[in-house]
This record gives sequence, structure tokens and C-alpha cells, in this order.
Amino acid sequence: MAKAVCGRFAPTPSGRMHLGNVFCALLAWLSAKKQGGTITLRIEDLDKPRCPAGSDMLLEDDLHWLGLEWDTGGSAGGKDAPYYQSRRFDIYAAYFAQLQKLGLTYPCFCNRAELHAAQAPHLSDGRILYAGTCRHLTAEQTAAKARTKDPAQRLRLPDTAVSFIDGHYGPYTQNLAAECGDIILRRSDGVYAYQLAVVVDDALMGITQVVRGRDILTSTPRQLALLRLWGFEPPAYAHIPLLLDGQGERLAKRHQSLGVRELRRQGVAAAEIVGVLARLAGLRPDMRPLAAADLLADFRLERLPRQDVCLRDLPCVPDWLRPLCLPC
Repeated sequence: MAKAVCGRFAPTPSGRMHLGNVFCALLAWLSAKKQGGTITLRIEDLDKPRCPAGSDMLLEDDLHWLGLEWDTGGSAGGKDAPYYQSRRFDIYAAYFAQLQKLGLTYPCFCNRAELHAAQAPHLSDGRILYAGTCRHLTAEQTAAKARTKDPAQRLRLPDTAVSFIDGHYGPYTQNLAAECGDIILRRSDGVYAYQLAVVVDDALMGITQVVRGRDILTSTPRQLALLRLWGFEPPAYAHIPLLLDGQGERLAKRHQSLGVRELRRQGVAAAEIVGVLARLAGLRPDMRPLAAADLLADFRLERLPRQDVCLRDLPCVPDWLRPLCLPC
């Protein structure tokens, strides 16, 4: 018997939602609901200084206004509470300890300057491939360095290829040693890394489907490696194109002039935003205002474009969207 579908939306509450966030949340919501599934709202606030007090409630308010209701999680809680990563450190510590007991972790004393050194291998997407500088430190060397600096903790990743079938982009393979390198599991300040937290949370919260931006596609093999180490069943992954402004840059927090809060203040209706995003996603032939639920009947992931979506591609740009639609 097939498992019930459980999707998730997992934002970092570092500011109000922008259209890029809404685009991803809408598609994740549609994908789960189309299959009769549920949505979990998880607040990824690992880095508390980046998350202003109350920003989680503003985010929830925007989701309610857009009609993207969730079934469990957020401030309302649920059976897998807490749904705030900042409150789950004891859980992460227990799973980190399992890897440590197996001898799969090691302390890393490299600072940012060393990681960005000219000799450090750089990947095609700009990421730095960790050279394994601290992987083979002796016990004496480790003890000496630890007297003056708190280390981060890395995972020893094997020299092996990890493959999976992405729900939108198809087969994807990555060699962990050549294209990833040993990843950080816990920072030197004691904060657990995104890669560890998201894998543990997805598994313990029963997430069966992850729909997220294609910028996270390269992270999926290392997350699959972690899932296997802990014996968890992986969710199905589907990565979606990014939403770009008129200059071809990814929408981000810097676009707060066209964040949901500002659009609401201007009197733009939620249905107008959903209609424009549905057109950009290839789900509708026009930009007619409509509710998210109105898209369910004809929704299919394969209808989404494979390339990133630029706002300038709209046949007719609404006045409220024009500030983001300068020519690419």
C-alpha cells in the first residue's frame, strides 16, 4: 500500500515573503494536494540572528492570505512538534552522535580565508570543494589546534556516486568526493548545519515529497547519503525552475519592494498574484486572477518549464509587477 503523500514548505523567516518564495510554496502545495496529500510547515530558523522576532508569524499571515493553508506545523504545532529548527537541537545532537560513534565525523579547524584560498578547488556553480585539509590530522595535531579554536564537525563522505530520479529534471548523478567533498554537520559555534537538520526533520516528520527550487538540486545527493547512513527512507524529490527578475537575477529578499507585504499594502489581490505565477509556471494560458485551489484540477509537474522563468516573459506585465521587469 502506497504511503500517503506529505509535502512541506520550509522557509527561513529572515524577512517577509517575496514572489520567489510564493512561487515555490504554490507549486509544493499544488503537488501535494493534487495527490490528496498534506502539507507540513517547518520554520528553518537555525541561524537565529538572521530571523527577526515575529517574522515567522508574518510569514504565516502571508500564506493564509494567499490561500496556501497547511495541515500541520508552524506555530500551531502538531504530532511532530516542535516545527521550529531552533528548538530541535537536542534531536540533531542525538543523530550527530550516531555518526560520531561510527567514526564518520572529524573536527575541522579551517577558517573562511583558508576555505576560499586560491588553491581550493572551485566547482562550476561557484561552490568550494573542501580539500580535506583536516581529514587526516593526528590526535596530537587535533588536540593542539583545539586549544586555541573550537572546530566545526565534518562528515567523511565516500568516493562514490549517488544517483536519483528527480521528479522534474530526471536522472541526476553526483560523485560525492569529486563534486561535493566532506560536508559540515555542525558549525564551530555549535549550530547544526542545514544538511543535517533538513534530513533529520524530513525523516522524522514523515515527509514523502520535497518540491523545491533547482538551486538545491546539487544538495540532494549528500542528503541521500545522510538518509542512508541513518537508515531512513528517502522522500521523492522534484526540483523546480527559479523565478527571475527582469535582469535575469533570482528573486530574493532584496526585492522587498515587491514582497507580499508591500503588494498587499498596494491593494494587489492574492488571486492576481496566483494568476501571474500560474502563467509563469505554464499552468495557465493567461494571467486571469484565481485561487490556488482552482489550479488543482489540471496541475501536473511535467507542465512546468525546465529553464528558469523570467518575469519579462509575461505577454503583458501588470502595473504592480513593472518595477521588477526591466529588460534582462
